[in-house]
Amino acid sequence: MVSLIEIKPEHTPIPGRPARHRPILHMFLRRIVAGLLTLLVCSILVFLACNILPGDVATAALGKNATPERVATIRQELNLDRPVPLRYMDWLGGLVTGDLGKSSAAVVQGSDPSIGHQLGPALGNSLTLAGLTFILLVPLSVALGALAGTHAGKAADHVTSATSLLLGSLPEFVFGAVVTLVFFQWLDWLPPVSLLAPGESALSHPDILALPIITLLSVTVAGAARQIRTGVIEVTREDYVTLAQLNGLPRAKVLRRYVLRNAVAPSVQITAQAVQYLIGGIIIVEGVFNYPGVGQYLLSAVGSRDIPVVQTVAVTLAGAFILINIAADMLVVLLVPAVRPTR
Repeated sequence: MVSLIEIKPEHTPIPGRPARHRPILHMFLRRIVAGLLTLLVCSILVFLACNILPGDVATAALGKNATPERVATIRQELNLDRPVPLRYMDWLGGLVTGDLGKSSAAVVQGSDPSIGHQLGPALGNSLTLAGLTFILLVPLSVALGALAGTHAGKAADHVTSATSLLLGSLPEFVFGAVVTLVFFQWLDWLPPVSLLAPGESALSHPDILALPIITLLSVTVAGAARQIRTGVIEVTREDYVTLAQLNGLPRAKVLRRYVLRNAVAPSVQITAQAVQYLIGGIIIVEGVFNYPGVGQYLLSAVGSRDIPVVQTVAVTLAGAFILINIAADMLVVLLVPAVRPTR
């Protein structure tokens, strides 16, 4: 007589959640933890770099009005009289709870010293500029990259590649000067600077967004289109694409079903890299056009040696870079089953 022995699975599935999803969830959690640790290291490096600079923040903020009594008052208000490790812990705790600290320049001027209140409008303006640029970036990059990749060696490829190489080799401030010369000096269509009254939204004046967006697109689209072109060419040389073409499938259907679908993973990573570059490029472009965003806010803080603002904005940008990397990795795993973890 054979007895039946109940064999239990090694890992009991969580009720209501398929077991196959657990490796993906674990990978996402590992990436989030790694991102938080990276951001912690970045915060330490930024804080130390800003606080080992020669000179005194309070003295630099006061300038000619730096009397010993006034310097002592400002140092106490900015917690500069405390040891560096304690100042870092206070600053880090403030970042976690949403208290971004005080601007040394605003403290001296007697205005609202909260960095959060100053950074909010600037961040909103930068997100508006970056969001509109990204909306145009993705379709333009994919369209130009696919056009050049599917017509490799032909006129369309040569024109697209040469234009991308030319635009990608120009620094943002040079291209910004060129478009300002064309659209303001020669054509008188667009304003040369992006001035906004306090409290105004950039969307209420679309004309001031045109030149910054054109400048940002010139560099980001050029680089992304070249890399997408390379990915499309590699996919079109695969055997399954050749077999689909030999079976008589229309070229547009082959491109849509086989080429673009299998090039989606590198395209997502390339787009993420372009967005990361977009974050860095915004700082330069906002300075060129005097656009009231995070980049202009950071440049003003560097010029006035407003160290609390500099370190807070730097960590904010680092967090944006890390978040984009994590989002891109997650999107690739969700879209491409071949790269999903199995355990």
